[in-house]
Amino acid sequence: MAFLEMKAVAKGFGEGSRRAEVLEDINLEIEEGEFVAVVGYSGAGKTTLMALLAGLIAPDRGTLTLEGKPIREPGRDRGVVFQNYSLLPWLTVFENIALAVDQVFPAWSSKQRREQVEKYIAMVNLTPARNKKPGELSGGMRQRVSVARGLATEPRVLLLDEPLGALDALTRGTLQDEISRIWQETRTTVLLITNDPDEGIFLADRIIPLTAGPRATLGPPISIPLPRPREKTMINHCPEFKRIRAEVIDYLLKVSRKKSTSLSRKLVLPDIEPENLELHPKRPFEKRRPVRRSEIREETMEVKT
Repeated sequence: MAFLEMKAVAKGFGEGSRRAEVLEDINLEIEEGEFVAVVGYSGAGKTTLMALLAGLIAPDRGTLTLEGKPIREPGRDRGVVFQNYSLLPWLTVFENIALAVDQVFPAWSSKQRREQVEKYIAMVNLTPARNKKPGELSGGMRQRVSVARGLATEPRVLLLDEPLGALDALTRGTLQDEISRIWQETRTTVLLITNDPDEGIFLADRIIPLTAGPRATLGPPISIPLPRPREKTMINHCPEFKRIRAEVIDYLLKVSRKKSTSLSRKLVLPDIEPENLELHPKRPFEKRRPVRRSEIREETMEVKT
C-alpha cells in the first residue's frame, strides 16, 4: 500500500442540470519522501484535487488514504501552501508561523516552540525580516513565509497548490530553487500542483499530467531521472529534460483535442429594428425611433385614378 493513495476518486459540484463533473476516476499513489508534481490546464480541477487530499471537501466516490487511514477531514499530518499566501496581515512573519506552531504543538515549552519558528524562518532565508508584517514584504517573501509555516508544523505530507503562480518569472525561479533545496534538506513527502510543466520537471521525482475537464483524470506518470541538485542553466540544455517536457505537453495536447466538441444552441434575437440615425432631407430634426418587428404591419391599398 502506498503512503498517500487515491482510488477511483470522483468529484462534482451542483445539482441537476447545473451539476458539473470535475474529476473522474482519479488514481494516485505517492511513496513516503517522494516529490510528485501534477500538471494540467487552468480550470481542469487541480485545486479540487488538492482540496480532497487536504480533507477540505469529500469525494462523491472513491477513497483517499494516508498511511492506510482514510482522509475525511483536515489534519496536522497534511500541510497546505496556497497560491494567495493566506497570511494574517496584522501579525509579523514570526507571529504568523508561531500561530500554526502553537496550535499543533501545545504541549511543547515556549522555548521549544520559539526555536521551531526560528528554525524554519532561517530555512527560507527570512531571519532579517522576522519582525515585518505581510504588507512590508514582497510577494516572493510572503510565499516564503507560507512555505515556512507549512513546514514548521512538521506535516507528513506537504501540499503545494500552485504556490508560485502569482509571482513574476524571476521571483518564481528563485523560489523554485529554494523549494528544491528545502525538500532535499527535509525529505518531506510533497505533492505540487502546477500549470507549468518546466516547474514540475525541475522540482519533482515524477510528473503526472491532468487531462482537461470536465471529468478530468490523471494520465500516465512520467519518471524524472535528472540528478540532484538541479540547476536551470544545465537542465535547460539537457536532452532528457527536453524529452520529458515534450512528452508531457504532447500528452496534454492530444487528450485536449480528443475532448474538444462542438455545441449548438438556439439564439433568441431581440424583437427590435435599430434606430435610423440618418436625417430626413425634408425633415432635418426628425429621426425614426427604434421599432419592434411585431409593430410592423403590411397593408394593401387600392388607389382609383
